[in-house]
Amino acid sequence: MAALNAPLRVLLVAAEGAGTHALRAVARAGCVVVGVLTGEGDEDDRARGNGVRALAGDLRCPIWPAATVRDAEFAEYVRRERVDVLLNIHSLYLIRAEILEAPVIGSFNLHPGPLPELAGLNAVSWALYEGRARHAVTLHWMVPKVDAGAIAYQAPFAIEAQDTALTLSTKCVRAGVPMITQLLAAAAGREIPAIPQDLTRRRYYGREVPEGGRLTWSRAAQEIVNFARACDYLPYRSPWGHPVGSFGGQQVALLKAASTGVRANGAPGTVGAFTAGGVLVSAVDEWVLVRRLIRDGQSLDARQVLLEGARFDQDGNGHP
Repeated sequence: MAALNAPLRVLLVAAEGAGTHALRAVARAGCVVVGVLTGEGDEDDRARGNGVRALAGDLRCPIWPAATVRDAEFAEYVRRERVDVLLNIHSLYLIRAEILEAPVIGSFNLHPGPLPELAGLNAVSWALYEGRARHAVTLHWMVPKVDAGAIAYQAPFAIEAQDTALTLSTKCVRAGVPMITQLLAAAAGREIPAIPQDLTRRRYYGREVPEGGRLTWSRAAQEIVNFARACDYLPYRSPWGHPVGSFGGQQVALLKAASTGVRANGAPGTVGAFTAGGVLVSAVDEWVLVRRLIRDGQSLDARQVLLEGARFDQDGNGHP
């Protein structure tokens, strides 16, 4: 155990912008950063300019590949370096149980969703796809079962009508970083909450994409809009891609759309009037305002792609 009043010794496993903010928070708290485990810099990290690795270098922290968490022998290093707290921030590598158990105080994960209701991957996208009005970010103790450990802190907040996967992810980071600071302050006094999860309410999401990633106009308008929002990490890559359909024999993907609340009078998938903001397309109940589509890898104004009075092609199941 660390000496009385000695700075906490923290090991950070981190990715994305959240990892950069977390590393800054740990440094500001006066902790000793024993090391940072991060990726080699994937396409998204380079595009976003987050630079967990670059910041760790500026702070002169030891750096290892994120995949080191799969090596059971790394647990001995964690024990030898007397790591008090391991923090996992948006890294998707599964950490070996031996490593999780090695820190003096414990290991903790910042999960961008409410637990136990939205465990697993892409919690932000699932919240939007399901049309939820509230979301949360959760800081929890780590156990070998993913996202199943006791909750230390949870911060709820509203999902607004204009939120996309990117803006909701940003809200998670903004709400989550202060909880990291709170955790580190509580860890100094060994007074970290541990509220067991009610695992009977647990829902776990894997890598599956809802609806097989298909754009299906025979659904309610709000469901179609929610799917588009759930995929919208623009200008960054979406882990789900974008809802894909076909128009005029060409594959198109729905990039930007909005609800209108106006009852539709055409068959699902029928293209209606052109407006200043885009093109109206009929869902099973209301018109959807389609603003942007992807065709041939290009993001295009829907008015460049669609034709009034035409209809989206039918899929193999006879649905538009």
